[in-house]
Amino acid sequence: MNRIAISSFKGGTAKTSTSLHIGAALAKFHNQKVLLIDFDAQANLTTGLGFDPDAQDSMAAVLQGTKGIHDVIVPTCIPNLSLIPADTWLERVEVTGTLAGDRYSHEKLKEILNPLDFDTILIDTPPSLCWLTESALIASQYSLVCATPEFYSVKGLQRLSLFLENISQRHTLQVLGVALSFWNPRGKSNMTFLDVIETTFPKKILANKIRRDVSIAESSVFGKPVFETAPKSRAAQDYIELTKELLQRM
Repeated sequence: MNRIAISSFKGGTAKTSTSLHIGAALAKFHNQKVLLIDFDAQANLTTGLGFDPDAQDSMAAVLQGTKGIHDVIVPTCIPNLSLIPADTWLERVEVTGTLAGDRYSHEKLKEILNPLDFDTILIDTPPSLCWLTESALIASQYSLVCATPEFYSVKGLQRLSLFLENISQRHTLQVLGVALSFWNPRGKSNMTFLDVIETTFPKKILANKIRRDVSIAESSVFGKPVFETAPKSRAAQDYIELTKELLQRM
């Protein structure tokens, strides 16, 4: 079972869209049994798949021991693709209930996921280096880093790199790749940004990049992946190719 934490130091890097569409592509085109975990209190992945966060239990209840893991898994519109939704309780879960006094609380998520039977688990983390992000990385074998070709996104990668390196010294964790979204093949500063990323994450830039496409935003309105709402769009094709590349790397 492959466990991948989708990571970013800042918002606006298409981290949630990447989580959703890689998961959907693995289930739809590669016949994998996939679990998506929305581990961000903003719950964008949850709403992007058509669920109301206020009407669902999240991983917070499992971490606190009030629910079992199978109680919070819900099926999605894609066969073989399941979701654990998010809610606002996640935001402070580590300082409440049983986790507050647990010095090994960062290990809890890993313990919960170990018995599950999925081909791939994808964890959508918050856009910050917080307890939730660290727990997701400790629970995973891989981190997929999301970025955009703009100054603040690239600068944030340097701090994220140090964070990942620190965790990998204590736990088995490998950077699977750096996925670039909102890509403009004709961007004048592309090479400058790519050089910075290459310095920070050598040989990790993924060849397949996600081009800017309004169909992604439109698909979230319908609560479905772009493969269902605009299957011939360039975003759909980009995510299909990116998923193939990730499978080759694993």
